[in-house]
Amino acid sequence: MDHRQQQLRQDLAAAYRLMALDGMDDGISTHISVRVDANRFLLNPFGLRFEEVTADSLISVDEQGNVLDDPTGLGINPAGFTIHSAIHGARSDALCVLHAHTVAGVAVSCLEEGLLPLNQWAMQFYQRIGYHDYEGIALDLDERQRLVDDLGPHMSMILRQHGVLVVGTSVGDAFLRMRDLERSCQAQLAAQSTGRPLVSASHALCDKVARQYDAWAASPQGTDLAWRAELRRLGLNAPALEDSP
Repeated sequence: MDHRQQQLRQDLAAAYRLMALDGMDDGISTHISVRVDANRFLLNPFGLRFEEVTADSLISVDEQGNVLDDPTGLGINPAGFTIHSAIHGARSDALCVLHAHTVAGVAVSCLEEGLLPLNQWAMQFYQRIGYHDYEGIALDLDERQRLVDDLGPHMSMILRQHGVLVVGTSVGDAFLRMRDLERSCQAQLAAQSTGRPLVSASHALCDKVARQYDAWAASPQGTDLAWRAELRRLGLNAPALEDSP
């Protein structure tokens, strides 16, 4: 295994652990994937909780659904394959795809207005988030094109009555975007629960903040530093996560 693939495995395993640490996991459901090459990506074994996922337990699958390497023998979640193969197959910039069923994300996915640009976290998604109507558990491969169409050029999407999805140019980029999306949903629900009038922001301000976030995410001094800081939460001094002893 070359150094690049090992690094991708280690980063992906770290993202699974961090999602669990922050309470953004859902038992053995939901998934994070990373593209290894043009026709292959890594996905979690269907049966492990996120905190159990390691670099060496990740499953390699091609975009036709063939499992190429499965160290655990558990196989993959079919719904996970539908969602992740769709995005990886259509978006060359989607190195990492992260799908979650967070409580706040699911709650906002049930609101007709969806995510509102009420605060700095949420403004980064202003006119930069897609919406996909619920079609049931994602087992129908025909849904893949509709997922791609609804995501469009965006890096984030709300799956109505289902959950949330983000893509990233790196694993760290995807994780940080997902956490901000989750916080945006939490903050919106908290503000709405007060029953008090909500402060609105102008189009110009929302667009300015969104562009500022775009620039930050594209900067090596932004995403990379933030991702390394997250890895230190796992006791790591470098972006690596080996199997637990």
